Amino acid sequence: MTFEQGLLYFIQACYIHRAFRNTSMKFTQKKLKNGIKLMLAPMKDSLSTTVFVMVHTGSKYETKGNNGISHFLEHMCFKGTKRRPTAMDISKALDEIGSQYNAFTSQEFTGYYAKAHPKHTDTLIDVISDIYLNPTFDPKELQKEKGVIIEEINMYEDMPHKQVENIFAQAMYGDQPAGYPIIGSKENIKKMNERDLQKYWASHYVASATTVLVSGNVDTRTITKKIEKAFTGISRSAKAKKRPVVEPQNRPKILLKYRKTDQAHLVLGVRSYSGKHKLSPALKVLDAVLGGGMSSRLFQKLREEMGVGYYLRTTIDEYTDHGYFSVSLGVDSSRFVEVIEATLRECEILRTELVTKSELEKAKEYLIGNTILSLESSDAMAEYFAMQDITGEEITNVDKLIQKIRKVTSEDVRRVAKEIFANDRLVLGVVGPVKETESLKRAFRFK
Repeated sequence: MTFEQGLLYFIQACYIHRAFRNTSMKFTQKKLKNGIKLMLAPMKDSLSTTVFVMVHTGSKYETKGNNGISHFLEHMCFKGTKRRPTAMDISKALDEIGSQYNAFTSQEFTGYYAKAHPKHTDTLIDVISDIYLNPTFDPKELQKEKGVIIEEINMYEDMPHKQVENIFAQAMYGDQPAGYPIIGSKENIKKMNERDLQKYWASHYVASATTVLVSGNVDTRTITKKIEKAFTGISRSAKAKKRPVVEPQNRPKILLKYRKTDQAHLVLGVRSYSGKHKLSPALKVLDAVLGGGMSSRLFQKLREEMGVGYYLRTTIDEYTDHGYFSVSLGVDSSRFVEVIEATLRECEILRTELVTKSELEKAKEYLIGNTILSLESSDAMAEYFAMQDITGEEITNVDKLIQKIRKVTSEDVRRVAKEIFANDRLVLGVVGPVKETESLKRAFRFK
């Protein structure tokens, strides 16, 4: 080992040690007098503090007629409040303290966060609570924001590798909220008004559905009173509920959107588990075996051996009452069927053959290392705990998650593979110059 290699190894080891020390801290959670849940995740060495507010609502709480309203509401919360009447007032308050801030909407939750130097924690709490509790839904701003969201829809429609995600969701869940696009449709966006948004906000942005997370360099002695005071006026009304997901399927499902593109973009997936399922750690290890890094089985097979695509990723999506494992890639349409067969064959191998000890350990270390390094920042740590809260998992520190991953055996991975790699769970979404031929139907099934 050269001096340069040794120095690099030492720097990496220090970085990982620091990250692990941050992620193995003790977190606390409590129900406040105003009805909201507060979670604190102090990080000793963090240079920032993040204030993150999460509400249990998203596209799965919508109907076909108002699909997209959760995302529209998220946009409008930044367009003015009673105390900060314009979007400029909100952005200026955060920009002048050098904050990074944003919001996002998913199927089951909407989140708002701001991150800054710890000395600005009071400002972060003040602004984030203000946009959450006091949006004004100005009709003029609403009309302008419709144009912004419609252009956002247009942008995603021009990106086939993003559009295919909606096609896959539609194929898997059909005409129910889990199959609706989070962003909604242009038709729905155009007809929404301030009364619609006000009613939806009042039905969902209530204390029992709200969790506030403060992570990073935070004074745990004083923060509880500050959060309680900032959210004093939150509604205590009952929370509107979502429809449970129904997953009827007895054979492989295919949904194609024909489009003249240079590549065929596909998402191939199988129904798997909810976030709190006992086999979730084993599924994560299986995911790492198939798609964890450039040494993973699918990367080696599809890119290095077959040379059929540039981007390739595997994903686990876990929700409160359902979940799926998927493979996403863009390929030459002339080799599309060949790629489908090769991908399924790699999955099938895991149903019958045990992963070797060395490959199992490599997958675990890849998973653990990436998890630790992804949580170096205070905002990432806030989202880590938020996701556990929203899916109903037992909320644990990263060291406990690592313990669960280390306990996974080759037999556990094979058990998961036998369960999920089945024809009555198999779904394919495609955007590109591909048609549903007999050869594709024959290829798209586990043997």
